[in-house]
Amino acid sequence: MLSERLLTRAVRYCADSFMKIEPCRVERIPGPKPGQPYMLYAHIPFCERLCPYCSFNRFPFSEKRAVPYFKNLRRELMMVKELGYDFDSLYIGGGTPTIMLDELCDFIDLAKREFSIKEVSCETNPNHLTLPYLEKLQGRVDRMSVGVQSFDDDLLRQMDRYEKYGDGKTILESIKVAAPYFKSLNVDMIFNFPAQTEEVLRRDLEMVIESGTSQTTFYPLMASPSVEKSLARTVGKVDYDREQHFYEIISETLAGGANAPFEHGSAWTFNKREASVAPEDAMIDEYIVDYEEYPAIGSGGMTYLGDTQYVNTFSIRDYNAAIESGRMSVMGKATFSKHNRMRYRFMMQLFGLRLDKKQWERDFGCSVAGGLPVEYAFMKMSGAFDRDDDECITLTPKGRYLMVVMMRQFFIGVNNLRDQARAALPEGERQLLFGSGCAECK
Repeated sequence: MLSERLLTRAVRYCADSFMKIEPCRVERIPGPKPGQPYMLYAHIPFCERLCPYCSFNRFPFSEKRAVPYFKNLRRELMMVKELGYDFDSLYIGGGTPTIMLDELCDFIDLAKREFSIKEVSCETNPNHLTLPYLEKLQGRVDRMSVGVQSFDDDLLRQMDRYEKYGDGKTILESIKVAAPYFKSLNVDMIFNFPAQTEEVLRRDLEMVIESGTSQTTFYPLMASPSVEKSLARTVGKVDYDREQHFYEIISETLAGGANAPFEHGSAWTFNKREASVAPEDAMIDEYIVDYEEYPAIGSGGMTYLGDTQYVNTFSIRDYNAAIESGRMSVMGKATFSKHNRMRYRFMMQLFGLRLDKKQWERDFGCSVAGGLPVEYAFMKMSGAFDRDDDECITLTPKGRYLMVVMMRQFFIGVNNLRDQARAALPEGERQLLFGSGCAECK
């Protein structure tokens, strides 16, 4: 539709214009603001094998790289504590954070001892949903997010996941076993993969419902231009013209009608209606919705504080060297104007389904329409707003899809930023990702 194409171009332009890294080396990130709530993001960049569509910072796993990395991650955790931070939430992403279970548990235990952490979210892959893993993670992790992407065996083969994680039926049974071990179990899915048909999508939805998961997130396929080109060569070009139709199928199947099994937690996250956690308390993958500012530790971590985003080196070697020398591993930063910070708030809160107008006025000293006249008018004229009064803005179904478009392009912009950081990798580490480098020999 026309509004989707216009929004895609506008967000792409904005992301390209302000998501540019300037070289930066600082000993420490800034300290906390009094009274400001923060969450902590920790990145563990190791995977058994690398998925072709993934733009996150990740490296082939080897124990001799991972053990010193975890040691330095714990050191960096204490650096953040020395700055005066406290956290009530910890999100551990990757990569595959559960790649070394004992190291991960030691890290979580240390974080819980040193900070006021009430909830821990962690990512994993289906092959780690086994009893030894589940029993050690139960009580340590509140919300587990499992990267499934699809239950369709042909799609799993195209994504290079079939041999790694098993067929769709095996993955489904693993989720059924794992669900009771966590306060919330999220199943991550991808829609609009080039070879995905409507029939395959509907079958994926049936299996998500059957799995017993308390939450599911359906991401549109999104990749930086470099990954998009490799996808086009291997599995076909992404067709954005059918994205809205697929999204409407997902929303109607999961959250359409009074007896729907799920309800929207964000524009692309769905919470099970009878889950034990109240919808307003359910955690979602996009922690940036609930925490606008957050420190991030680990190689490839991206800290957002005030008007600045700090990017940690993507090099494992450089990360270890920095931490061992007593400094943080920041290699670049991007600074945002007030106007761009308003755009960020507008996008994140509406993606989370409710923009708080009173908070906006307190923080920015203007109305939403006054601060972002073009963006506000475009969304209003597009029929995106359901409620728009003195208190808040909420979304219509069309508005939810437009937020999916906006977030898709935003994350593509973040992936471009990752590509900038990845371009600075030493040759040996570039070979691990893009050449014939061996996972065990570097």
